[in-house]
Amino acid sequence: MALSEKDVRDIATYTRIGLTDDEVTQMTRDLNDIIESLKPITEYDLEGVTPTFHPIAGLVNVMREDVPSEGFTQEEALSNTDSKEEGSFRIPTILGGGDN
Repeated sequence: MALSEKDVRDIATYTRIGLTDDEVTQMTRDLNDIIESLKPITEYDLEGVTPTFHPIAGLVNVMREDVPSEGFTQEEALSNTDSKEEGSFRIPTILGGGDN
């Protein structure tokens, strides 16, 4: 099943990719080469092989319950820094205009 230039134009329109006429021609050629290179996959005997939809099948929600807990106090959050000012972390200016 080869792609036509119309197919490639439709795909480009759908994906909002602007292609010139030359690019459509080249893309059609490239995509058809890719499709051709994948043809050997269709020759595998897959009779009786169960499809796998997820690499870790059978797992359900593995996240813990979302239970609220008490967070850090402001003092605890700032306890390991020497760079603090008026109850906040003090960070260096990165965009200029500051004096630090």
